[in-house]
Amino acid sequence: MKIVLLHSGGLDSTVLLYHLRNGGDDVSCLRVDYGQRHSRELDAARSICDALDVEHRCVDLSSLAPLLAGSALTGEVPVPMAPYDAETLKATVVPNRNMILLSIATAWAVSMKSDAVAYAAHGGDHEIYPDCRPVFAEAMDRAMQLCDWHPVRLLPSFVGKTKADLVTIGSALGVPFDKTWSCYLGRNVHCGACGTCVERREAFRIAGVADPTQYASAKRG
Repeated sequence: MKIVLLHSGGLDSTVLLYHLRNGGDDVSCLRVDYGQRHSRELDAARSICDALDVEHRCVDLSSLAPLLAGSALTGEVPVPMAPYDAETLKATVVPNRNMILLSIATAWAVSMKSDAVAYAAHGGDHEIYPDCRPVFAEAMDRAMQLCDWHPVRLLPSFVGKTKADLVTIGSALGVPFDKTWSCYLGRNVHCGACGTCVERREAFRIAGVADPTQYASAKRG
């Protein structure tokens, strides 16, 4: 299929990029600057796509940042550190983010007559992020098939998998995990203590895959 992938440069979407290409799909990647706290993921996405010679675009929606207030990812509230739990991590929810990003990806997919848009929501996201739930993906899939005369499907390829599953898949596909970025803080290396760093470390541990990520903190979840 011809697919537009929302690619943040994080572990999940990078594994999905490799997974789709391994299946023979023609993938173009879209990354979005929505005024997030830092650009490390966006830089990682560009580097990964360039290395794979994958078409990629970056959309500047940073002017939307004032409308997406109240999230740790847009710098409005402190980044949640350990303990890693659902209530703590709800501070990282960006209002309606995936609907906005998927809408833009759908427009590009329609213009290129692509078959589908893919995003890397997985099972571990469901409790925290409402726009990663299967029911949301199903509703978006229906809407995307109705929004234009050229219907586009939504592929939530990993919706039933855990992050550890993604590490296992990525390891088999040769994903350069050290080139991906997950940390909520935009420092030189992953902090090792914020919620997403803890989740990343735990995923490698459960998967039994060596974690090549450099962390500033030795603390583990």
